[in-house]
Amino acid sequence: MKEEILTKYPNLKDVSDLNEVFWLNPKLVPYEEGARAINMNIAAIDDAEKRLKKFAPLIEKVFPETLPTGGIIESPIKEINRMKDKLQKLYNFDSAGRLLLKMDSHLAIAGSIKARGGIYEVLKHAETLAMEAGLLKEDDDYSILADQKFRDFFGKYKIQVGSTGNLGLSIGITSAALGFNVIVHMSADAKQWKKDLLRAKGATVIEYESDYSKAVEEGRKASDQDPMSYFVDDENSMNLFMGYSVAARRLKNQLDDLNILVDEAHPLFVYLPCGVGGAPGGIAYGLKSVYKDNVHCFFVEPTHAPCMLVGMATGLHNEISVRDLGIDGITHADGLAVGRPSKLVGKMMDYLLGGVITIDDYKLYDYMRNLHETENKDIEPSACAAFEGFVKFETTDEGKEYIKRHNLENNMKNAVHIAWATGGSLVPEEINKQFLETYLR
Repeated sequence: MKEEILTKYPNLKDVSDLNEVFWLNPKLVPYEEGARAINMNIAAIDDAEKRLKKFAPLIEKVFPETLPTGGIIESPIKEINRMKDKLQKLYNFDSAGRLLLKMDSHLAIAGSIKARGGIYEVLKHAETLAMEAGLLKEDDDYSILADQKFRDFFGKYKIQVGSTGNLGLSIGITSAALGFNVIVHMSADAKQWKKDLLRAKGATVIEYESDYSKAVEEGRKASDQDPMSYFVDDENSMNLFMGYSVAARRLKNQLDDLNILVDEAHPLFVYLPCGVGGAPGGIAYGLKSVYKDNVHCFFVEPTHAPCMLVGMATGLHNEISVRDLGIDGITHADGLAVGRPSKLVGKMMDYLLGGVITIDDYKLYDYMRNLHETENKDIEPSACAAFEGFVKFETTDEGKEYIKRHNLENNMKNAVHIAWATGGSLVPEEINKQFLETYLR
C-alpha cells in the first residue's frame, strides 16, 4: 500500500519518512472562485452567530464564569512581542510583521477551541428537542432551559461523542450541565486528567486501546442503536463546523478594537493546529468569508499524524489514513493524534487553505517553554504547534514561494500573524509543570 501511494504521490516521501514539511496547496484559488466551488454558506454562519447570542442568557445562568461577557464565550487576543523576539533569535530570522496569540486555550467552560463548536452543537440539539416537545418557543428567554423541568426532560436523552480529549470535555461538561446523560468514547492517547475531569463533571467515559477513529466508530455505533441518543460527529458535523466559523466574526471585532487593519496591503496569516480538521476548518472557513483573499490560513500537524495533509495532497480525504503510509499516528499532541481526516472539512478546504505544515513533537515543548518564559502564558503542547506555522512561513523556501505566488512581497512589512492557541487552561498545575520540566531535547 505504502509503495503504491508513494509511486502515485512521490511528494509524500518526506511525509512518510516523518520529516517536517511545508506543503503548499496547489488547488488554492482566489476567494470568489473557491467560495463558488464549495457553495460557501454565509447564511449558515449568520444563523450560528445569532443562535449563540440567543443562548447567551442560558450560558450565563448555567456557567457563572461567563457573567463578565454576558454569556458570550470568547477568548482574548494578545500581542506577544517577547515571544516573537525569542523565536527570531532562536530560528535566525527577522519578521517585519506583528505576532499575536489567539487564546482559545482560555475559553470559558471547556478551556479549548472545542468550546466553540461543541457547546454550540449541544445547545442546538437541546433547542430542537425542547421545541419538538412543545416546551420551548422561538421568542422565549432561552435561560429557562436551565430550569429543573428541562433538566428532567433532557435526562431522558443521551449525547455521545468520540474524542481524544478536548471535544469530549466540551460536549461532556455542557451536556451534563443541562441534564443530559453523556457518554464520551475516548481514544488511547487521551490524557488521564481529561478523563478524570469528565467523570467529575458527571459524564460516563468509555476508554479504548485504539486510536481516535476507533473511538468515533464505536461511539457512533452505540449511539445509532439507541433512539434516545444523539451522536456529535466530529468528522462530519456541519453544526460543529458552523459553531467554529463564528470565531472569525468575533476576531474581526477584536482586531478592529486594536486598530489592526486587514486588507490587500495589510495581509493576515493564521496558523491553526489540526487534528481531524473540524475546528481549524470551521475557523478558516469563517475567516475566508470575512477577509476573503486578504487572509492566508495554514494548518499545522504533528509529523506522526499528518492526516489532513495526506488527505488533501492525495485528494482521497477520509479514504486514506496516515497508517497507509506506514505512519504510526502516535504523538504527544493528543488533540492532534488523528490518523484519518474529516471528509467534510478536507473538501471544504480544497480551494481555501494555503497549506499544511508539520512539526516534530519535541518542538511542542520547546515552544511551550518559550511562551512560558517570555509571556508567562501556559498552553498545552498541541496548541504550541501554531508557532511552527509562523516560524516555517518566515524561514523556508516554501514560505518565500507562497509570498511570491500571491504578490505579497511589498506587503509583508504590514503583515499580522496569529498563532491560534487551541487549548490549555484546564490542564492541572502539576501536569503543566511536568510539561515544562520534561521532554527536553
